Order: sequence, then structure tokens, then C-alpha cells
Amino acid sequence: MSRYVDGFVIPIPKNKVDEYRKVAEVAGKIWKEHGALDYWECLGDDLQVKDMVSFPQLADIGADETVVFSWIVYESREQRDLVNAKVMADPRIKEMCDPDNPPFDCKRMAYGGFTVLVHA
Repeated sequence: MSRYVDGFVIPIPKNKVDEYRKVAEVAGKIWKEHGALDYWECLGDDLQVKDMVSFPQLADIGADETVVFSWIVYESREQRDLVNAKVMADPRIKEMCDPDNPPFDCKRMAYGGFTVLVHA
């Protein structure tokens, strides 16, 4: 059975990691309640690489920032669209989002939807 994955690379201030974690823990439950199959949020740890583009370079982070790499798995792109519509309409999401003090800058987040090429 095919799957569909939304992927994210998010630059985040180091002093907002705990705040982001709290939001992500609730968000993950909400996404799964609405039909996502899996939800991952991973904090950068081993980010200094040689002879490749590192995530810090890709995200153009500052010294006071790190990178979150995350993905959400769905049955299909169509199901992703339905799940995301439900999530965005969920009042719990709106309650967590303080437009005056977000845990990260949404305009700097990289995002894309992906069909699965290989799953081993």
C-alpha cells in the first residue's frame, strides 16, 4: 500500500525548544486523531557534516538556532488533504498558535509533500 509524507525542515531558536516540544506533542495527537498514520518531530543533534550541505546551511540558521526535521505519514495525498483540513479547523490548534509569539518563523520553514519512492 502506498503512503504519502509531508516533510518539514524548521529553523527554531534554541530558547524555544521546550515551547515547541509542548506544541508538537499536542499537535501530533491531533494529527493522529484526524487520521495521520505517523507523526515525527526530531531535534538536530549531529548537524556538522563535511562535503555536503548541512541542515544548518540549508535552513540558514544563526548561532542561537537549531533545526527540527519532521514528517507526517498519511495513507495518500487525498487523505492528507482531508486530515490537514480537519486539523486546521480543530480549535485546539488555534488555541496553541499565538500569532504574537510563535515558537518559530513559519516563513523560514521548508515544506513539501512526497510520494514514497522506497520504504525498506
